[in-house]
Amino acid sequence: MLFDSLIARFRAADRNTRLETLLDYSRKFRDLPAGLPATSDREVHRVTECQTPVFLWIGAANGAVTIQAEVPRESPTVRGFVALLQHQLTGATPADVAEIPDDLLDRLALTETLGMTRTQGLTAILGRVKRGVAAASP
Repeated sequence: MLFDSLIARFRAADRNTRLETLLDYSRKFRDLPAGLPATSDREVHRVTECQTPVFLWIGAANGAVTIQAEVPRESPTVRGFVALLQHQLTGATPADVAEIPDDLLDRLALTETLGMTRTQGLTAILGRVKRGVAAASP
């Protein structure tokens, strides 16, 4: 599975290291290409279950997943999780994404690190990615 080594690394780390790793990912966040934020259907891309305003553009052209996102810099934990997903999933196949466990946050030992509200938001982001990839796949 795509996340096996990352899960092992997170589970072996203490709480502070897991959080710092997410913050490291937030610094690797890929900004949107010009033009995407201004699209007329922007609100369709919002993950409404997340308190942080997160917008996702998900594709699966030629069997390779792409994730573009907009997450405020003021939300480094959420931004870090989205960057982690971008890093792990860009170029993956839709079948790889379908295999991601819905309890990924538990497996990464992040539910004990993050509060319930943030955990629910990040779970919603993962769900949106999985549904978006499934919908974009032929």
